[in-house]
Amino acid sequence: MSPYARGLAALLCSAALLGGCKKEEPAPDEDRTLAKLRQEVDRVNQGGATSGPPQAAESADPNARLAGLAAGHEADQARKLTPPGSNDTVHVDSFAVKLTQLESLHSLRGTGKVSLTTDELFVRAELIVQNVGAQSGQLSLSGAKLVDAGGQEYPIARDAQTLAGTRKLDRAWEKDQRDSLVLLFEVPPAAIAPELTLVLPASSGEAARIPLQ
Repeated sequence: MSPYARGLAALLCSAALLGGCKKEEPAPDEDRTLAKLRQEVDRVNQGGATSGPPQAAESADPNARLAGLAAGHEADQARKLTPPGSNDTVHVDSFAVKLTQLESLHSLRGTGKVSLTTDELFVRAELIVQNVGAQSGQLSLSGAKLVDAGGQEYPIARDAQTLAGTRKLDRAWEKDQRDSLVLLFEVPPAAIAPELTLVLPASSGEAARIPLQ
């Protein structure tokens, strides 16, 4: 007999003994409870699967939710995020930068079968960048970061960036060259709130800031 079946049997015996100590007849609800216990003991003894403990063990597994996300058991579709205000173009040195798409998601996929899953959130920011200076110039975005309302900083998620983002973030640009770039960050869900900001470093002057929420 399995430990689970022995436990049920012990509970059944205890219920029977307790009922035997009473002078009055058991209530209908007690009769139904005892009948259910007897049925469960008989089912398990005949080889039936236990119904309680496996489910409890699964819910206690700290990796259960992450495994569910990776297997698609929970909704992990990208969720579009809408920046506040007019989403104006900002300038980083001689470059004009505009946010064109913003979304959060639990899972990322590369060009092959490799994927990354987090129980937090990946934030994917797509930018259009153009060198509007009078000559070629150098732009470095590897130091880009998100900053939340409490001042907590979230740098580029390197593994995610390598898998599904723009790989070459520090490079020279020709005059008038225009390209689309994708930056990826990993943040807790609570960080996606008012005052979340994308900060783009500049080699001269103050960093550019793009409000995201």
